[in-house]
Amino acid sequence: MIEVRNLTKRYGPTLAVDDLTFTVAPGRVTGFLGPNGAGKSTTMRMMLGLDVPAAGDVLVDGKPYHALREPLRHVGALLEAKAVHPGRSARNHLLWLAQTNGIGRARVREVIDLVGLGGAVDRRAGEFSLGMGQRLGIAAALLGDPAVLLLDEPVNGLDPEGIRWIRTLMRDLAAEGRAVFVSSHLMSEMALTADHLVVIGRGRLLADTDMAGFIRRNARSHVLVRTPDPARMLALLTAAGIGAVAGPDDTLEVDEVEPARIGALAAADGLAVDELSPRTASLEEAFMRLTADSVEFRAADGAGR
Repeated sequence: MIEVRNLTKRYGPTLAVDDLTFTVAPGRVTGFLGPNGAGKSTTMRMMLGLDVPAAGDVLVDGKPYHALREPLRHVGALLEAKAVHPGRSARNHLLWLAQTNGIGRARVREVIDLVGLGGAVDRRAGEFSLGMGQRLGIAAALLGDPAVLLLDEPVNGLDPEGIRWIRTLMRDLAAEGRAVFVSSHLMSEMALTADHLVVIGRGRLLADTDMAGFIRRNARSHVLVRTPDPARMLALLTAAGIGAVAGPDDTLEVDEVEPARIGALAAADGLAVDELSPRTASLEEAFMRLTADSVEFRAADGAGR
């Protein structure tokens, strides 16, 4: 378990992390989300003792990271996959990490096979593609068979097979009772992987909740209705006690009603319907709505403007 308590960090006048408190519990994958510049990387660095907070603290199983003996046996982390000496082979990189934490050679062989690097184990890390570098970084994180894992953008550079593999691995590790904390900008992957979400913006906590609850509170499912006479359709819905709002391009958006009921109302009145499309609320929509006021870097609308 990881406990983040009132964590605060300043870089000169910039408040990068602002009184952040949350818990990464065992037995689930906790997704860590936020726009660029939200303070995610700074938070993860402080969790590992790489940056010193201005206030607050982080405990791993009740202890600060620097107080852990043989820390790789407690916490496995992937923050920067390319943080490897380019002239060192994958095998030797993992061997020296293992030796500093009292981990045997057999475990090195296990994690090499687990991440699929057996055919490249003696190649220099500097020759690795981005995806191979990610696999080596994940192998290092798993080396001590830790109860806690911190992974920053673990799918970066992986091909579709690799993305599916790491997704399954994270869920399997959580099912074993480990605490898995993963940061990613890929909403589609996070929706498939995480059970719980911690969302920050401008260094402050915006949400700490389960996935389904987060989507339900910050996005909406509805039925998109397209008809040649939207005003007449709206009148039919209103008369039936069904709320609807105007959507794009003369459509209507209807909440909490099955498409079949809308179609039946239209058919009974002889009104043609061109489209009845259920639109399910998504993690991406919920995230964009919640963090709209926290985006620090925003592109201009329109090409070349």
